[in-house]
Amino acid sequence: MTDTKTKVTLVGTVLAKPGAEFVYEGEVAECGTCKVKKACNNLTKGHRYRIVTVRSTHHECIIHFNGVTAVEVMDAPATMLINADMAMTNSKVKIEFSCNKADCKSFALCHPDGVVEGEKYIIAEVMGNAPDICDKGRALKLVEIKPT
Repeated sequence: MTDTKTKVTLVGTVLAKPGAEFVYEGEVAECGTCKVKKACNNLTKGHRYRIVTVRSTHHECIIHFNGVTAVEVMDAPATMLINADMAMTNSKVKIEFSCNKADCKSFALCHPDGVVEGEKYIIAEVMGNAPDICDKGRALKLVEIKPT
C-alpha cells in the first residue's frame, strides 16, 4: 500500500491543527529572503497533505498572520470519480483528466484539488456509483485514492 511516513514543514499558525488538510501551492515571491523558507517549501506542489502533529516551534512570517508553526504532515487521500472499469481496490491508476466540461455537476469530483494529472495513485476504496449521471455518458465510480 502507501507509505505513511510524515514530513516536517511549516504552515500558518492559524491553520496548524491536527486533521486539517491543504494543497501545497508552492513558494511565493515574498519568501525570497526568509531564513526558514526551505522548511516552508519542502513539499510537492499541487499535492494534498493532512496535518498529523503540531509541534511547538514557531517563527515570524510576513505572509501568515501570527507567523508559522512546525507541523508533521502526511499525504492525504482524495475522493474522485474515475471510469468504472478502472475502479478496483488496491489497483494503481495514472490520473488523466479527460473531460474539461467545467459546467458539469461532477466537475469538482472529476478534477479534485490536490490530485496531479499524470501521477500514479492507489485506489484505497471503491465507494460506489457517481452521485450524478455523467454528461458524456460514461459509467463512473466514486473512489478514494492515495499517492503511490
